[in-house]
Amino acid sequence: MRRGYAKLRDVKSVLLIATGLVLASPVIAQDELPQPNEIIQSVQEWIEDNLDESALEQLGVDKDRAQQFLTELRRRFQGTYVYELGGLKETAMQLLPVLQEFEETRPYAVWLRTHLDYFDVAEELRREAKPAPDKSQPSPLQNPSPQLQRSVWVRELKGRSTPALADDCVPRLKQIFVAEKLPPELVWVAEVESCFNPAARSPAGAVGMFQLMPSTARSLRLSLEPEDERLQTEKNARAAARHLRRLYSRFGDWRLSLAAYNAGESRVESLLQKSKTRSFDAIAGRLPAETQMYVPKIEATLRKREGLALSELKYSGL
Repeated sequence: MRRGYAKLRDVKSVLLIATGLVLASPVIAQDELPQPNEIIQSVQEWIEDNLDESALEQLGVDKDRAQQFLTELRRRFQGTYVYELGGLKETAMQLLPVLQEFEETRPYAVWLRTHLDYFDVAEELRREAKPAPDKSQPSPLQNPSPQLQRSVWVRELKGRSTPALADDCVPRLKQIFVAEKLPPELVWVAEVESCFNPAARSPAGAVGMFQLMPSTARSLRLSLEPEDERLQTEKNARAAARHLRRLYSRFGDWRLSLAAYNAGESRVESLLQKSKTRSFDAIAGRLPAETQMYVPKIEATLRKREGLALSELKYSGL
């Protein structure tokens, strides 16, 4: 067990932060949704691997409280109410320095830092929300419309500089996407997923620059053992391009394809069928909160970096 954590002053706080790490993941893409007991086990395994014995003894008394905290965080991320994400910023900021300090958790810090703006945008969306007319028992705010989310994301990214890693990566990534007959501009999905850092790892198990889940990687013929090929930039990018191409061939719409990339294609297809529509905007409010924000963020990123809308992308076909 690692002894470095013994120097942390408040070990119980670390338990809550570690719990937040496992839960503060985007909705798990490619239909790999863990059960609550699996997430709890992940937290416990992470703690046992990274905290010393004396810390574990102190943590034992707070297991029930930690599991309650876990359940609440999981509900927020996998629920459909966007505004609840704003309340996670404080925990996320407490978590970052802990993750950054230790080599084995730095990939999680990369992922979390990339996603901090979700919490900021959720708060901004709440400030811009128009409350319902006065009633004796006012109802909760309705989820922000996709149109509002797009405009807020555009403002959020307005002054944001290009990621440091992008200068070297983007030309090479665009060549890969073109070779896979995909619009080269979609390489900016990597900014949203990992800020172009191939070491990024989500608590859900997604790895690499384009954050591929294990089953998706295997289906695209990437090996996870003895070495994880998702960590290799070119292989990760090529697999992501093939996956996006397959999704577009199914949905015929980039917003829906990106939603499926993030939340899983069966979930998106199910909502479309129930709603008898082929429109992202028509189902957005029933998608997971993270996915509701993910697609507009990619749209805003594409406008910022390429001056293009998703609808303006040129697709050469299969």
